[in-house]
Amino acid sequence: MNTTTLPLFSLVALVAIATPGPTVLLALANGSHYGVRRSVPGMLGAVLSDFVLVGAVALGLGALLAASEFWFSVLKWVGAIYLGWLGIRMLRSRGGFEMPAEGSVQAQHGSRAIFMKSFLVAVTNPKGYLFCSALLPQFIDPAAAQTPQYIAISLVFAGLDFSVMLAYAFMGARAIRLLKASAIRWMDRLCGAALLALAGSLAFYRRANSS
Repeated sequence: MNTTTLPLFSLVALVAIATPGPTVLLALANGSHYGVRRSVPGMLGAVLSDFVLVGAVALGLGALLAASEFWFSVLKWVGAIYLGWLGIRMLRSRGGFEMPAEGSVQAQHGSRAIFMKSFLVAVTNPKGYLFCSALLPQFIDPAAAQTPQYIAISLVFAGLDFSVMLAYAFMGARAIRLLKASAIRWMDRLCGAALLALAGSLAFYRRANSS
């Protein structure tokens, strides 16, 4: 990877990340519920999953999922079921939920839950592995040491992901200040419906080489 390919990768990654998906929808919802600062654990969970995805591709897991119908299906259904569960919970949300006081045991547990939601949503999505396994090698110079290149890619990818989620969380936090409680409930329901739609698309998603 050189000074030319890294900006190109950044542009392609930014377009992919900014397209509304499960983690950015969660960032939007978290921002509307908890504010930007308390949404940070969810962003960090998604960032951790970015490192897992890039590391998995570097180790060949993406190729394994592309070749194995069984493991692809296992990961696909785990991700689809979890996304569907989150979507149903958001559809049933009453809106206006606030985190407990900072530093309390409830707040610590809430932060861990926010972190794990975003992490699990991203790390159980087989599309992410297949997308990264198809995209990342195109920006890797096979004649150079690959580990530093994958580290650079993961840092850029994680930084872009965090920035996009921060923007979505900010929009959610602004919405809760400008909209009525009933409107926030409808925002939750729209995000929940979107997550259910994503869960459905994931359930019917097939590998490119599947018949």
